[in-house]
Amino acid sequence: MRLVLATFALALGVGYIFGGRLSNLGRVRVRWAPAAMIGLAMQFAPLPGKTLPLLMLYASFVVLTVFAAVNIRLVGFPLIAIGICCNFLVIGVNRGMPVTEDALVASGQASTLRLLIEDGGAKHHLANDSDVLLFLGDVIPLGPLQQAVSVGDVLTYGGVMWLIVAGMRGRIQPALRPEVQHVGG
Repeated sequence: MRLVLATFALALGVGYIFGGRLSNLGRVRVRWAPAAMIGLAMQFAPLPGKTLPLLMLYASFVVLTVFAAVNIRLVGFPLIAIGICCNFLVIGVNRGMPVTEDALVASGQASTLRLLIEDGGAKHHLANDSDVLLFLGDVIPLGPLQQAVSVGDVLTYGGVMWLIVAGMRGRIQPALRPEVQHVGG
């Protein structure tokens, strides 16, 4: 949650520095916004055991991927989509997000480290030798926020910041331009 708040605060600050206005964000037309809220909420649903929470996590990434795809033409969304796909990939192949011990310790989460060692997580687990694509796992410590994040998180939040700053500046344009059709010869 701290990362979300820090991302929004930083994006708003940068938006203001570059002459943006908060009121301009009202003009941004993100399609299927409730799908994003549902996809994120699914990740925090308190479910028993380890299999059901993991399946819910997979389903949440399907919803978030569809949401990103529907909005792919908006500024920032290509980056958001790549970040979501990176996280989905590493979680899918490792049956949960691997978190390195170094990242947990460096981010001030020693208590989380103990929990992962003793209980293991349904959605996160302490990285081990059997994990693949570990560079996409939670390996980046953010000490001030007491959080370990992944490359996918950095890309996703970077895309969100780009969207907010561009929206505040009134510069929301399609990120991907449609093909131009030439008529005549």
